[in-house]
Amino acid sequence: MGSNNSENNLELRARLFKSLGHPVRLLILNLVDMKSRHGEELAEILRLNPATISHHLSKLTEAGLLESHKDQYYQVYSLTDDVLNKTIAQLVLFPQPGLSEQVREDAYRVKVLRTFMKRGRLVQIPAQYKKRQIIMEEIVKDFEPDHEYSEIEVNRILIEYHEDVAMLRRSLIDYKLMQREKGNYWRLPVEG
Repeated sequence: MGSNNSENNLELRARLFKSLGHPVRLLILNLVDMKSRHGEELAEILRLNPATISHHLSKLTEAGLLESHKDQYYQVYSLTDDVLNKTIAQLVLFPQPGLSEQVREDAYRVKVLRTFMKRGRLVQIPAQYKKRQIIMEEIVKDFEPDHEYSEIEVNRILIEYHEDVAMLRRSLIDYKLMQREKGNYWRLPVEG
């Protein structure tokens, strides 16, 4: 039941945005916002065929943006009370309890770590900037904040990951995860 409701909710939200994706529908919403109107009146104002207006009104009604009531022999349309008062964030973002923890965590990060690290060691040092940054952010966790390390101590930690310790040291500095001065290294505070 829960996932079906989520799928229906998602479908309704997508339909809402799709219905807003036509200039005539935006004009109709603006005209109906001024006052409730019937299809023939809208067709006359917009100089469009009544069947075309009827099609657009149908899409806006299906999306929950308009509601209608019968007035003599006309269908009169008005804006629904709450939909246009919601922020874009309220319409786009919604709780997704069915998502796994892996998706909640950065799925791309997990994929990179899984691809380049096996049993705690680097299979290879990624050439791509973003992937290498993820690897370096993982490696720097082995260094204590507020502790200075000699180059030998840094190498002892890095050799556990990969034999090219010089490349790893350089990358930690380049990605501003560590700093070096007079042969000593220390971890920099994490930004963000």
